[in-house]
Amino acid sequence: MDNFNKKSSPWKLGVFYFNKEDKRLFPPKRIGLGWTINFANPLSVIAFLLLLVIIVSIGKLFK
Repeated sequence: MDNFNKKSSPWKLGVFYFNKEDKRLFPPKRIGLGWTINFANPLSVIAFLLLLVIIVSIGKLFK
């Protein structure tokens, strides 16, 4: 684990990662496998919203 993940201060409500010093778009999750979104990085928020729009569009396409 790296130093960013060991701190509990960048975790808001224990689940939302918000760290302006961390430039990664998708840092590793605090618990478990996978990645989460760094909500302090505008590019990661845009990527998240774009992914959400794609998923909703595909859902409406096959409805």
